[in-house]
Amino acid sequence: MKNFKLLCITVLFSALVPTTYAHEDAKKAEVNSSLFTGVDSMAAKVVKRFHHALKTSDKVTARQLLADEVQIFEGGGVERSADEYASHHMLSDMKYLAAVNNKTLEHNVKVMGNSAVSMSRSQTTGTYKGKEQNYQSMETIVLEKQQGEWKIVRIHWSN
Repeated sequence: MKNFKLLCITVLFSALVPTTYAHEDAKKAEVNSSLFTGVDSMAAKVVKRFHHALKTSDKVTARQLLADEVQIFEGGGVERSADEYASHHMLSDMKYLAAVNNKTLEHNVKVMGNSAVSMSRSQTTGTYKGKEQNYQSMETIVLEKQQGEWKIVRIHWSN
């Protein structure tokens, strides 16, 4: 009888453990899906192309995705046009991003007619100019549909 009880308890726990893990996996998937919303929209694809252009030092694509009148807020400063950004910080941003690794932790894009807002949080790691980099950053990008194409009109970067 003692062995039968032990067998029943073993069977019961072995049946519950996978169910518990499956439930935890479902919770994680639900949380992850809420961390990445709207990322398949055309506006989100423009944001991803912009990130890729900066990472790969593609100046032409990065510039094309910015509206002429873009405003870029970073580190207490502001650049008030795509040309100003291209002639000042864009090249240094490209060098920096080529040297480090970025992992997107969450990315939410909301499209509202001809406007869209992209908000993301990323983890940056690596070494740049001999200094170890390991921090989280936030990015807000506002896009506007201009002549049928999504253009980035505002960027705010902080870490």
